[in-house]
Amino acid sequence: MLSSKLGHSLDPFLFHLYTLSFRGKILPPNVISILAFFFGILSFTFLLFGRLFLSGLFLLLSGLSDMLDGAVARRTNRVTAFGGFLDSVLDRYVDLAITFGVFVHFTRLEKYDFATLTFLAAIGIALVPYARARAESSSLTCKAGLLERPERTIVLLLGLFFDLLEVSTVLLAVLTHVTVVQRIFSVRENAKALKGEA
Repeated sequence: MLSSKLGHSLDPFLFHLYTLSFRGKILPPNVISILAFFFGILSFTFLLFGRLFLSGLFLLLSGLSDMLDGAVARRTNRVTAFGGFLDSVLDRYVDLAITFGVFVHFTRLEKYDFATLTFLAAIGIALVPYARARAESSSLTCKAGLLERPERTIVLLLGLFFDLLEVSTVLLAVLTHVTVVQRIFSVRENAKALKGEA
């Protein structure tokens, strides 16, 4: 939802902040994507050890880096098909690693009901981007949905920073699947409009 509404409107601000932070030195966008992945794995590692705040901190850094790689690529005319592919694949690794970390966290605390919900959340988290990729491979628009990656990251950050992972997990387990259903109906309508399908 945020991605669809904001688009690339934050690119100038992000790029300006980046150049100030690094004194004009420009890292290749793919390197920034790898940094986002690295921060995500650190978040996962701290989550395994029950260090929720540190996990949230590195997840925040991962999310910011993930926003930045695209902004840098667009502002420096370095957008490539491989860069988009690499970014998407690394994002999926981070998403599922964090979800697995949440599962381990609940298992360690013997909260098996929430551990089970984590599996449902993981399925939804995997299906949301798949639905879009599958639609776009058929030349259909698929940008609808309540919980895209930025919203999912915010839900997780709130859970990690405020020790509310139970609430975050319930929200992810429900709203990711709501998003998938929204995308199914959206693609169906787009397919009808494009090809006159019944």
